[in-house]
Amino acid sequence: MSIDLNADLGEGFGVWRLGDDDALLEVVTSANVACGFHAGDPAIMRRICERAAERGVAVGAQVGYRDLAGFGRRRIEVPPEDLAADVLYQVGALAAIARAAGTRVRYVKAHGALYNTAADDPMQAAALAAAVADFDVTMPLLGLPLSQMQDAALAAGLHFFAEAFADRAYLPNGRLVPRTQAGAVHDDRFVILAQAVSIARFKRVTAIDGTQIPIDARSLCIHGDTPDAAQLARQIRVTLDDAKVSLAPFVA
Repeated sequence: MSIDLNADLGEGFGVWRLGDDDALLEVVTSANVACGFHAGDPAIMRRICERAAERGVAVGAQVGYRDLAGFGRRRIEVPPEDLAADVLYQVGALAAIARAAGTRVRYVKAHGALYNTAADDPMQAAALAAAVADFDVTMPLLGLPLSQMQDAALAAGLHFFAEAFADRAYLPNGRLVPRTQAGAVHDDRFVILAQAVSIARFKRVTAIDGTQIPIDARSLCIHGDTPDAAQLARQIRVTLDDAKVSLAPFVA
């Protein structure tokens, strides 16, 4: 029994840094690299790709709205053709940098508001999937299961892999609790560790009302901007190992 452990990395800009990327790269098996629209810049992107290549961590393009000021967590109404172009631009930029760093982009994942919007908005989901397919139809899309994003990916001929979150609260319908609501992000590490094991070993997660939601995830996410994310990721890895769950990238 195995599962991938991914984290959002490279979410700084210029002299600003968010999270401990190097420490997380010692633990995770996949790195969602910010591509410059919600965070990140070319120098940071290259550094993360080089470190990931050294450690055998799979590199994914984390694409988002053009929203540095809002960290990509504000929904933006973007015409589908513009959104597709923005996504294609971000994936292409990271692909070039990854190649120079001795690795390659192995999957795409949406960030923040784009992730949540594409889960329910068929037009934005289709634009996201179309951009990935235009870049490379063999490039997998990582996202929320049983969503418009999954439907759009399959319709575009893409491979879709489901992920779940160790540190986020769930609604009874399987969606994430909006960050605008209290309790959207778990702050109790024992709750996070228990949720990680429940997802990885038992393929279910408990919603905020106690509902048991079935979830067959190939990847487990820990947010890089969560306080003490690197230490928490190490504890998740140890806890999963104790539960007889190994960690491995979900893509070759």
